[in-house]
Amino acid sequence: MGKYLAFDLGAESGRAMLGTLDNNKKLQIQQLHRFPNGMINVRGVLHWDVIGMYREMLTGITAAVAQKTGKIDGIGFDTWGVDFGLFDGNGFLIGDPIAYRDSRRLPARDKFLTKMTREKLYELTSIQLQYFNTIFELYAMSLEKNPQLEIAKDLLFVPDIFNYFFTGRKATEFSFATTTQLYNIRTDAWEKQIFAQLGVPINIMQKVVRHGTVIGMVEPEIRKETGINETPVLAVGSHDTASAVAACPLSSESAAYISSGTWSLMGIESKKPIISEKAFKYNFTNEGGICDTYRVLKNISGLWLLQEFKREEAKIQDYSYAELSEMGKNTPSTGAVIDPDAPDFIKPESMSKAIAGYCRTHSQPVPRNVGEYVRLILESLALDYRYVQKQIEEISGRKITQINIIGGGSQNQVLCQFAADATGLPVYAGPVEATAIGNILVQAMALGAVKSHPELREIVKQSFPLVAYEPQRTGSWDERYARFLQIKG
Repeated sequence: MGKYLAFDLGAESGRAMLGTLDNNKKLQIQQLHRFPNGMINVRGVLHWDVIGMYREMLTGITAAVAQKTGKIDGIGFDTWGVDFGLFDGNGFLIGDPIAYRDSRRLPARDKFLTKMTREKLYELTSIQLQYFNTIFELYAMSLEKNPQLEIAKDLLFVPDIFNYFFTGRKATEFSFATTTQLYNIRTDAWEKQIFAQLGVPINIMQKVVRHGTVIGMVEPEIRKETGINETPVLAVGSHDTASAVAACPLSSESAAYISSGTWSLMGIESKKPIISEKAFKYNFTNEGGICDTYRVLKNISGLWLLQEFKREEAKIQDYSYAELSEMGKNTPSTGAVIDPDAPDFIKPESMSKAIAGYCRTHSQPVPRNVGEYVRLILESLALDYRYVQKQIEEISGRKITQINIIGGGSQNQVLCQFAADATGLPVYAGPVEATAIGNILVQAMALGAVKSHPELREIVKQSFPLVAYEPQRTGSWDERYARFLQIKG
């Protein structure tokens, strides 16, 4: 049996997951430790507490050792995209990484686009223009003449930071590099023209490695503290969506995926990036995957809206996600729709007030109770999936015939059914823990226990059942979709 430890960090929580792959090529996973994660507002700037996350990871390793199931064969880290920390010449972290929802990136984006056009930026990087991309945090720091940049010797992205903390080695994995809008996938290198415009030295960037690379061995002091054996730390799809899509049980090229969590990332897997005028117009991204694939996808502001609404509502009554979704299901639709990707919902002080204000601005009924708010959020997400599905078909020339929803959002039965109804396509939900599963099985592939990507996906199918949702009452969605298109503009 092979045993692999995956650390999967999202914007809401982090987990230590132990994967056991038996001789019959069936995978079992076990959550050993879960801890809350979140952005910390310090004097108006949003940060990540990476030292706190590191402490929780040591707890996760200690829990793995306590299982007394034998040696751990590998460790892999995956996280959300784009964010980074700067290190000085002595290898010390200079300051806590700034979180991607920090408002400083919006004006920095607008100022950078006066120096380099959107078209040129897409030509160089081939990825979706998003205000939160790494490029705009670096430019915000440059505009501020942030002293961190003056003393920085190395830039490490969040998964790189943990690789470094655990091994003392510095590198950046390919899938993560492609999320930053600093990397040219055509030349397979950090883009010099962009760094020249940023006023940031390119030599702070790390060598880019592919999945399966052994970053290094766990440091002796960590082994002593936790009791873990001498274990390799492996480069996996270190951007969490890369690991999730690696484990998505896609059956054909006509299947689209949605990696559903705080964000909904909807796209297709392709052997080549799709770089075209229409892909640029529709703001699609081409990010690295495993085994020489690309994730041609679009970011949709996913369950973030529901998460923030839940957090706000908890001050009155702390509903579970299941309770909220059931309330939405059993509440009649008001007919109102919102654009989940509108700037109004990036980081509002109150999600309910932002939604109410949006409805008023667009002359629509304002939700009157919890059920109506939840239904509006879930219906609007499903309509956004239909919108992006049509764009995928246009830029790829593929007719999408089914959708695979993976990640935490695949547990939301109401959203999955709405997605089937809105698109008129069958939806297959699962696995829930796709990111951790992809992380684990890419480790196994790196160490020779899994021979290929098709075999990896076959293991997923054998080990984790899917839930099927067939479209129902699709005609009633057409009117709402027409309204959604008007709002989307």
